[in-house]
Amino acid sequence: MAEPSDYGALEAVLGYAFRDRSLLEQALRHASWCNEHAAERLEDNERLEFLGDAVLDLVVGHKLMIRYPQLREGELSVTRAQVVSEAGLSEVAGQLGIGAWLFLGKGEEKSGGRSKLSILADAFEAILAAVYLDGGFDDAVDLIGRLLAQRIETVEFKGFFDFKTRLQETSQAWLKATPTYRVVQEIGPDHDKRFVVAVTIGEDEWARAVGKSKKEAEQMAAADAHFRIEGSYAGLPRRKR
Repeated sequence: MAEPSDYGALEAVLGYAFRDRSLLEQALRHASWCNEHAAERLEDNERLEFLGDAVLDLVVGHKLMIRYPQLREGELSVTRAQVVSEAGLSEVAGQLGIGAWLFLGKGEEKSGGRSKLSILADAFEAILAAVYLDGGFDDAVDLIGRLLAQRIETVEFKGFFDFKTRLQETSQAWLKATPTYRVVQEIGPDHDKRFVVAVTIGEDEWARAVGKSKKEAEQMAAADAHFRIEGSYAGLPRRKR
């Protein structure tokens, strides 16, 4: 891992120069490293990842509305899920070489943490939050626009919106199980009700989503679960049926 004084190389790749490099450094600190260096009392990147996820959803959602004016609310939601999926974000992070800059604990280092999809995707979102806090919303919008432009332009539409079918195929291929859906909450008055649907595969709940109808919520939950499974099992051989 490069020393903090070398962050200029990472900034050049990102196309953004930090005013406060401590934010960038925090975005690169995994919890495993902080646990092993507890005496230094440094914060890991989890809070930044939380903020970056919110900024990313807002910016990508806005860009999709502009780029694809024909899409309805539910279609925009599942399209955004494709753009900001763990697999997709980790791919972008890999292309930027973010893995080489991470602060990882010894255990994560030995287990290949620098190439783990979840760690890379979380670090990418944390960096977005660091840019947002350092330079403001416009700089975050610019960074997201540049780094995710190709994903937004090449989003897949053919058969895309039937995610219940796609999740059925994905869950059978990877988990050898069938997804089930249940309404866990109804929100709002009868004339403007929202449905919260959870999708479970085996004993595990993989996603929840909110929609104006049960069908819409099921599709959005299926989309989220589909991309989570793809991100978790990418590169591994599929289970035999």
